[in-house]
Amino acid sequence: MNVIARSLGLTWVAEYDHEHDRAASALSGFWLFMMSDLIIFGLMFATYVTMLTPMSFAGGPTPKELFELPGAALETAALLTSTYTFGMASLAIKFDRGLGKVKSWLLITLALGLVFLALEIREFAHMVAEGAVPQRSGFLSAFFGLVPLHGVHVTAGVTWLVMMLIQINRTGLTGSAKSRIARLALFWHFLDLIWVGIFSVVYLGGIA
Repeated sequence: MNVIARSLGLTWVAEYDHEHDRAASALSGFWLFMMSDLIIFGLMFATYVTMLTPMSFAGGPTPKELFELPGAALETAALLTSTYTFGMASLAIKFDRGLGKVKSWLLITLALGLVFLALEIREFAHMVAEGAVPQRSGFLSAFFGLVPLHGVHVTAGVTWLVMMLIQINRTGLTGSAKSRIARLALFWHFLDLIWVGIFSVVYLGGIA
């Protein structure tokens, strides 16, 4: 796992020092956490797919009636762009481009994450206003189990990113800060991959 992390540019401290050993161990442990999270999302995806039946709609709105592709596409664009900007922040750390550039890329990533959350909250509010609430049908229960779960993860990532910006503004890019940003980068890219699955299965699949 440490070899994979180095190949992705997710470790930035010296190769053989003691601090690198601690950072590599922490990153390996975080990989295990992400695997357990992947299992949870896999179960939620499976539940959602099994609820795509007329009986599960219970006379309520269907995916074609409910989903608006332009809004979901905007959410996707914001989150996938944030993957690029976080990658640029990672490269700025790896190649020692300076604290200013790292902070700038992380701030752009934060802004894109907030845009994604704002668009998602607007979507949920519109659905609730139309009476599409979780208790309306099995399909809607599965939807509100899967998609907001991802949103909660993004909220956690945004909060973590704010904390890291505060830390590096106070202490600079210490070895500890680099290790934490590496784990946050892994978490952020994981959420982007999960969203690609949600966009493909829930939104594109729903209106097909």
